[in-house]
Amino acid sequence: MTDTITLTRPDDWHLHLRDEAALASVLPHTARQFARAIVMPNLRPPVTTAAQAVAYRERILAALPEGSDFQPLMTMYLTDNTPVDEIKRAKAAGVVALKLYPAGATTNSDAGVTDLRKTYATLEAMQREGLLFLVHGEVTDADVDLFDREAVFVDRVMGPLRAAMPELKIVMEHLTTKEGVQYVAGGDRFTAATITPQHLLYNRNALFTGGLRPHYYCLPVLKREEHRQALLQAAASGSAKFFLGTDSAPHASVMKENSVCGAGCFTALSALELYAEAFEAIGALDKLDAFAGHHGPDFYGLPRNAGTVTLKREPWTLPEAVPFGDAQLKPLRGGDTLNWKLIA
Repeated sequence: MTDTITLTRPDDWHLHLRDEAALASVLPHTARQFARAIVMPNLRPPVTTAAQAVAYRERILAALPEGSDFQPLMTMYLTDNTPVDEIKRAKAAGVVALKLYPAGATTNSDAGVTDLRKTYATLEAMQREGLLFLVHGEVTDADVDLFDREAVFVDRVMGPLRAAMPELKIVMEHLTTKEGVQYVAGGDRFTAATITPQHLLYNRNALFTGGLRPHYYCLPVLKREEHRQALLQAAASGSAKFFLGTDSAPHASVMKENSVCGAGCFTALSALELYAEAFEAIGALDKLDAFAGHHGPDFYGLPRNAGTVTLKREPWTLPEAVPFGDAQLKPLRGGDTLNWKLIA
């Protein structure tokens, strides 16, 4: 039995950091585990311009623990009206991607895209400039069941989008369904996907076992077991199309344990340990290194990190809560014992 795992220092290709005091609270957890992270732009107000992205990056760098070499990779929030000219400014400013939030799909998505066709000129500019398109792949039509939103998005949206922009690099973020896996696996070299630890570890039963469990609620929501199994097989397949993206999304505990619950799982505190648990469960620990540290930078056209991290088989108890600005934040699995621990 393997007792230690040494991995290429990984990156998180989908992360929410929030801002101000909340940012200062959660950033050290990610900086301890990851060298770089794609930072989501769904603040209030959203990060819709290159200048706003640069300013947000400066706030993140200022909040880093002393001596940290963590690198935030900045994104912008696509709207119906994102100017074509803004794409050149984004490229010059070091922005690496724009994010699609279908209007109403998830947290702070009310300013999102109402009709993707309205953005095609901007997407063509992104294709020319080499910026990636990060997709929250769900439709929001009222007549589509919540659990079917990703499959319908793949069926309705991805075909026309890919036909119009064949060389636009697209990341299907936080993939949750077998239909999504099949689409990405069958796609070309311009299509990839991230997978979260919660979608690898849990199906939708986790939301209801022993009562309603809000800290397991995220969007896209956990799906049936057949979908979880498809995600596990994709992550452990060795395919370069699938890589690590936690979608760690902090909400104050009072907002999670509320009559209207915030959507998001906070996993930054123990992300690598949770991924190791998922990979070990199917006898695929040998595939974790590439999934966590190789496929993401390769797809983004960035160098792999030179350093390493080490996980040890060592039981430890995840804190039930951690500070979150003036509030508290409960991590996914808070209070539980994990069998892997990041030691270096």
